[in-house]
Amino acid sequence: MTTMFPYQSIKRLFNGLCLLGAAMLGLKVSAAPYLSPTALVASPDGKTLYVAAHTAGQLLVFDTARKEVVRRVSLPAAPTGLAISRDGTELYVTCAAPAGTLAVIGTASGKITQTIPVGYYPMSPVLNPDGATVYISHRFQNEVAAYALKTRRLLFKVSTPREPFAMDITPDGRWLYVANHLPDGRADAEVVAAKVSIIDTAARQVAGEVTLPNGSGLLCGLRVSPNGRWVAVTHSLARYHLPTTQLERGWMNTSAITLLDTSTRQAINTVLVDSVDSGAANPYAVAWSQDSATLYVTHAGTHELSVIDAAGLLKKLAAMPTSLTNGQTIDYTAASRVAADVPNDLSFLVGLRTRVKLNSYGPRSLALVGRMVYTGNYFSDNLSVVDTTAPVWRAESLPLGPEQPMDILRQGEFYFNDATICFQGWQTCASCHSFDARVDGLNWDLLNDGIGNPKNSKSLLLSHRTPPAMSMGVRDTAETAVRAGIRHILFTVQPESVPIAMDEWLKTLRPMPSPFLENGKLSKAAERGRKLFLNSQVGCAQCHPPGLYTDLKHYDVGTQGPLDRNAEFDTPTLIELWRTGPYLHDGSARTIQEVLTTKNRQDRHGKTSHLTPQQLEDLTAFILSL
Repeated sequence: MTTMFPYQSIKRLFNGLCLLGAAMLGLKVSAAPYLSPTALVASPDGKTLYVAAHTAGQLLVFDTARKEVVRRVSLPAAPTGLAISRDGTELYVTCAAPAGTLAVIGTASGKITQTIPVGYYPMSPVLNPDGATVYISHRFQNEVAAYALKTRRLLFKVSTPREPFAMDITPDGRWLYVANHLPDGRADAEVVAAKVSIIDTAARQVAGEVTLPNGSGLLCGLRVSPNGRWVAVTHSLARYHLPTTQLERGWMNTSAITLLDTSTRQAINTVLVDSVDSGAANPYAVAWSQDSATLYVTHAGTHELSVIDAAGLLKKLAAMPTSLTNGQTIDYTAASRVAADVPNDLSFLVGLRTRVKLNSYGPRSLALVGRMVYTGNYFSDNLSVVDTTAPVWRAESLPLGPEQPMDILRQGEFYFNDATICFQGWQTCASCHSFDARVDGLNWDLLNDGIGNPKNSKSLLLSHRTPPAMSMGVRDTAETAVRAGIRHILFTVQPESVPIAMDEWLKTLRPMPSPFLENGKLSKAAERGRKLFLNSQVGCAQCHPPGLYTDLKHYDVGTQGPLDRNAEFDTPTLIELWRTGPYLHDGSARTIQEVLTTKNRQDRHGKTSHLTPQQLEDLTAFILSL
């Protein structure tokens, strides 16, 4: 498991005790001006690194020779992604908001020359190699948009399965690969996995999708190799079909990269980046060396960098047979004998990969300048640089500003995303709730209500205001659930300062406006749906009264499944339901329409059988607008 230097451990313990004391005394801790580097891009000459400081809402200009920030640029909203023109004169910054913007910055002046209105929560700007088009993912509208750089106008939009998070384009500009953050189907299906969408930029449409192995989700990074032959995508590989009895050998969660072949637009294979007895939780950013021979992957949970011999890995994968033929000699010492074994082989990268401890926290971004590898560390507000030409690889920390001690809210967010408080570093709280404490789209067989009855991961938004916790209400409060999660899911015992900090951070989470709103207001259809929702003949508001949209009680609404021992389930809040599918306690409803129709044939979950198709659409529109 990743360990910290004694000084860091003592410092964190001291900070934790101070914060625990403040919380117990009821003292408010003021928000500090954190930076939260979340994206990096290097200038063509490598002399400058541009850093997207998410929490600060700034672009930082970092001089690689002087090793310091030389300019700060205020942005319209929190930055999520960066792209730079081939000549290095213009920088494109996606700024996240319901009405997102693309800020165009002149690198010489450091000034914003133009802001272009784009979609909801824009991310991952990608420039076409011809310099004419920029592609942007609209994460919460489940679409990718193309904008003409000359006219700054929208060219086209393409729908993707769910939350397009990271993108890259082939050198010829023809194929745009899109990593969708979450699975988009039912959670009780045989295969539940996120997909990589492949967009034909000439035809302006999705040309194909690659479904990753069962349990794949939380896709965060994607890069096309410079030679255009391969694509690497980082993701979690959950073993959600197993009861959560242990963590050893990646029993619950593993971390992976999937490699795609651009000539066939199919997966080559999926390789685990964990080690046999040491998890590498929350793989995030990924990059290729210029010669396409080396892969770099950051682990945001264990605070590490993996350096992988990509050429050797591809050669080893190519040598794997798809099946064993009669008479073939079997190597009983190998964990992988056929290609299908590789996604379960924790030793496959032995001899091909080096793990480098960064001694900073939360590496979520990555940039290469020659053989120098830079990471942006979200929670440390600094950069790490590793010189891969050195005989021994060590990370040097480069500050982006004055060091700010973590207040209790920052500590809480950090612990939520920190695998060093987990046994052997296999997972974090974010491994099942993503880094923003929402959902992963999977069913998990937690042992808090018995074994063999999996439940869908719930969003933690408003969890402290809507007790009890869990679908069966087996935890009386969210506070109890947080402490039980540390003990029974992370399999460690932590000082009380850790769950207290998590509680305080989770309490600050606020709902994001629904993408179904029109200019921040209910659409006409949603207004009609609101009247139906409040109508006693329909009965939605009886259990979901306005406010928190839950009465905090349990009911039997006819949704008991074949694996459930009980028929009554907690009434969840409906706030932000638009982003927390699939629905019901077992994730058996892909859409809200299914909840109201095929999952409510006996009118026990509200009286909806008499509603017309248009009324059902209106009611759905309102619920998805909350």
